[in-house]
Amino acid sequence: MYYRFVCLPEEIRSFWEEDRVFYSKVFYSLDRKQRDDFICFYEKGHRKAVCLLNLQAVIDMLLGAKRSCNGIAVVLDDYGETDLSEIINRYTNGGKKMAELKLEEVKGELQQYSDDDLYNMNSWGADLSFREIITMYEDNELRKPELQRKYVWSRAEASSFIDSILLGLPVPSIFLAKEPDETMLIIDGFQRIMTVYDYVKGIFSADGKVFKLSNGENINQRWRGRAFAELGSEEKRRIRNTTIHAIIFEQKYPKKDTGMFQIFERINTSGRTLKPQEIRNCVYQGKCNELLFRLNRIKEWREILNLDEEDARMADLELILRFFAMSDLRYRKEAELKQINLGKYLNRYMGEKTEAADSEIEQMEEKFVSMIKACKTAFGKSAFKNLKKNTDNFTDKINPAVFDAVSVATLYALEKGVFHADTDYRARYMELLKDPEFKDAASHRTTNVENIMKRIGLAAEKVYGVKYER
Repeated sequence: MYYRFVCLPEEIRSFWEEDRVFYSKVFYSLDRKQRDDFICFYEKGHRKAVCLLNLQAVIDMLLGAKRSCNGIAVVLDDYGETDLSEIINRYTNGGKKMAELKLEEVKGELQQYSDDDLYNMNSWGADLSFREIITMYEDNELRKPELQRKYVWSRAEASSFIDSILLGLPVPSIFLAKEPDETMLIIDGFQRIMTVYDYVKGIFSADGKVFKLSNGENINQRWRGRAFAELGSEEKRRIRNTTIHAIIFEQKYPKKDTGMFQIFERINTSGRTLKPQEIRNCVYQGKCNELLFRLNRIKEWREILNLDEEDARMADLELILRFFAMSDLRYRKEAELKQINLGKYLNRYMGEKTEAADSEIEQMEEKFVSMIKACKTAFGKSAFKNLKKNTDNFTDKINPAVFDAVSVATLYALEKGVFHADTDYRARYMELLKDPEFKDAASHRTTNVENIMKRIGLAAEKVYGVKYER
């Protein structure tokens, strides 16, 4: 048996005060997408262990935070002889190793914000059976964002999850976003949903082979090594009828504002915080998002980044979005501001481009492809990198402010017909990076509109010999 409950801060703190050896019974989740805060395991009325799915949230409460914690209580007595450590492993395994882009942090750019778009949101909870979820997925009423297109669980992990369902163990909550067309977007929970879908349908997504549970001793012998079709009628019903708790968000009006982004930014302030572009990937589904993923695979771009694999936190995708937003800034109303909130500007820009016409998407693709190929020709792998202090050597990290200036200036030079592949642009580039005025505009108040335009203008003039006109 298991049940969900809410813990107040004082209750969490009492765990530590009542039982000093509690620390030795705490396990930490490596699954960075879990949404429940913790699971308590009880046997014969005594707490045996706690699995922290959201370590930071619990630490915050221990330090005096006012928020409550969402927990699951599991009564082990109802599961017969169980290996506690093996069950805990089911909640602390997971994740996918990906590359990490070396990117310089520019002070002052990472600022959260709050505005009236938050009034445009509704949220509620719902318990959905896997029978319902499978039907919704088959009918294209349940969709997944680009981030979650790949199934990454191993057969052993998937088998353990199915075994947990058959044993009646709790399934952590998922997050969904309701779209204007009445479909649901999977924000979190794709691996769990696809595992059950694959098992019921009989084919394992990861390798395209028949999905039979593994033969390991960690799987109950009653269904060890069996496919769904080989289970008894009662066991099949148990899987289909198991419910999973979903938290659903919806925008009140079909507007591409930033309300959904702000919601997910706030609910991800504990544990493994999602980066802004990871959230945009979830809430701004559409042609622009698909374009970013497509452009991110371009050979010259990957060579400049010096990464074969995509960045784990989508920093490479955000740079591409940033290029488009900065190159269009001079045409937009934000250009009239003294300073932009970079996150908000990127959110609005991507939201507006979500349903762009095919012709506009094609033009955007042509601009980025031509720009990045020109930069690869002109600067090689030094493109978008700054110089080490007092040397002629380049750093190994891409500088976002330098990226703004050079990428937009290069596109402008191409459009003006002044880019010539046989010119020694690398020498001019080094002189630009040494220019005191450019160094100031690329390191101080980088979201000040005047400084943005100044560094783009200096790059256009000093590297390509053309005046950048606003």
